Amino acid sequence: MLLGISLAIGLLIGIERGWKQRGAQDGGRIAGLRTYGLTGLAGGTTAIMLPFFGEIATGLLFLGFALATSMAYLNRKQDSEDASITGLISLLLTFMLGMLAAFKQIELAASAAIITALLLRYKELLHSWLRQVEDQELKAALQLLLISIVLLPILPDQGYGPWQVLNPYEIWWMVVLIAGISFVGYFAMKFAGTDKGIMLTALSAGLASSTALTLHFSRLAREQPSLHRQLSAGILIACGTMFPRVVLVATLINPAILSLLWLPMTVMTLVIFISAALLWRTRTLEQPASLTRLLNPLELKSAVFFGALLVVILLLGELMRELFGDTGIYALALVSGIADVDPINLTLSRMSLGETQASVAVTGIVLAACSNSLVKSLMAVSVAGKTMLVNVLGPLAVAVICGVASLFII
Repeated sequence: MLLGISLAIGLLIGIERGWKQRGAQDGGRIAGLRTYGLTGLAGGTTAIMLPFFGEIATGLLFLGFALATSMAYLNRKQDSEDASITGLISLLLTFMLGMLAAFKQIELAASAAIITALLLRYKELLHSWLRQVEDQELKAALQLLLISIVLLPILPDQGYGPWQVLNPYEIWWMVVLIAGISFVGYFAMKFAGTDKGIMLTALSAGLASSTALTLHFSRLAREQPSLHRQLSAGILIACGTMFPRVVLVATLINPAILSLLWLPMTVMTLVIFISAALLWRTRTLEQPASLTRLLNPLELKSAVFFGALLVVILLLGELMRELFGDTGIYALALVSGIADVDPINLTLSRMSLGETQASVAVTGIVLAACSNSLVKSLMAVSVAGKTMLVNVLGPLAVAVICGVASLFII
């Protein structure tokens, strides 16, 4: 069974290699379908032999295979102008994946084999992408990896400062989030065009952080006034996407809450989406020839500013909670919604499973969503100026009024 999987892994990679060189005559290529299949089988056999011959002997077998394969490639390369060693690496990797499968790490070996085949198959596509990458884009990608993969995991995930409200990990996560949104949005606009890029970014960011998207698009609207309608529509789309997300999360915790929550959330979503559609229809068709050349792929300054703003909001929220106390669920919802809807949504949804009435929990969730929407609209106005008063603050304020009014119906 295990040897069969090792053979299948070799054949999978061999199919790709053989297909690419299918025009060559028999014996005209170093390794094809059969060679890769046998290589995977050899790796599996070597792994099975480990208990009988020991680790040193098994290592020497792999070393011998690597040397023999390398010599074969070296001799062939002397008669060819192709300096690539991709085939050699893939053959050695096939041997190791065959061993990995025989060690009963089947899922890991199979996943690696599929990724290997994909990387080999899409060589031209990957190279074409690489040729299109500019220096600032590569630097931005490396910076994003630095702040997310390197710095984020080492930050302490605990509260500090007044009321233990300052969590370095959570604050920096929001910095990474808005930096990632600007990065994704940059390439969405570059490859999909300005209009499609704005909408794709708004929809995807709305599922993660509409607040971060609001800050990013507001800055763009300030720098590119001709795009203020498209960017305003994008902000509304992201903000409107928040409401179905809130309903989904609350319903997963307490399905019974859906009967009370769907009406106010649906009303607010429709008001915002209709406003976004009207803005989109009246957008200016004249656009910069290359908007991405005017942008930074990774807006670290804006991201850090957002992190600092989040700290201020968190401290303000805790101060208000200290002044008003934790006994008022509605006051707590309004204050908590200033920074984020998800924590209070989770809290009230769980509370509705106990002694808290579902209607009280729903009212709190709606109030939190309303306060969060108003904060985002004020943020857009403060960053982008008076154009956001009509484009963003107006629709969100109308949505809030309609949402609160619908609470009296349920």
